Amino acid sequence: MTSPLRLATALSALAVTALLIAGCTATPGSATPTSTATTQPSSSPDDDFGDIEGTLLDGGRMFAVVTWGSSTCVPAVDTVTAEGQNVTVTLLDDEADQVCTRDMAPRASVGALPEGVDPTQDITLNVTYGDVVDDVDIDGDPALAGAAGTPTDYLPSAGWVGDGGLVLLTWGSSGCPPVVEAVEGAGDAGTVTFTTDADQICTMDMAPRATLISFGDDAVEEEGFTLTLVGGNLDGIVTVMGG
Repeated sequence: MTSPLRLATALSALAVTALLIAGCTATPGSATPTSTATTQPSSSPDDDFGDIEGTLLDGGRMFAVVTWGSSTCVPAVDTVTAEGQNVTVTLLDDEADQVCTRDMAPRASVGALPEGVDPTQDITLNVTYGDVVDDVDIDGDPALAGAAGTPTDYLPSAGWVGDGGLVLLTWGSSGCPPVVEAVEGAGDAGTVTFTTDADQICTMDMAPRATLISFGDDAVEEEGFTLTLVGGNLDGIVTVMGG
């Protein structure tokens, strides 16, 4: 598994995007989710970019896995199957002729948990991404109210993927991802501010959007942490799962 400290440090170098606007409805996983990084994190020869991290989202209906690669080419969740609490996930890159930046950054891909998987109990994600195979152990949370296989409520949600690092899931236009302008936090609360562009032209769809957020060197308490979203038509408060 990736060192939580290394993952959080890399995430702090990113400017990532997501959006929540009204549009046409869709079921979880029906659109390809993306996360965008614009800055290459520092690395060393000892870094193992084959490690994968994960978390639950959407009240336990969905999951996110964090992989390393080009910041502009986020792998899509191709297949998801389950046998009990063991979930097998296959990730695929988009079209082979897609042009990708030559950087190395963490990206979040999201998918729906199969019906029958209980998010209140421990879950193992067996993830395959090309030549990379890794197991992600996720602690169950009795507070999760969403049942796997049921429709989403299209509300923002978030889950920890390392010390000070989290994945924020929002729903909205696939053509208008907002940009994170600022992140700050202390104790058991934090705020992420998004830029707002009133002149942006957006596609009228509703897709899941994964945003990687890090509080860097800020001392935050993951247990019971609340995240306030400001701007970008995302205003609200989210309780971060895990920790």
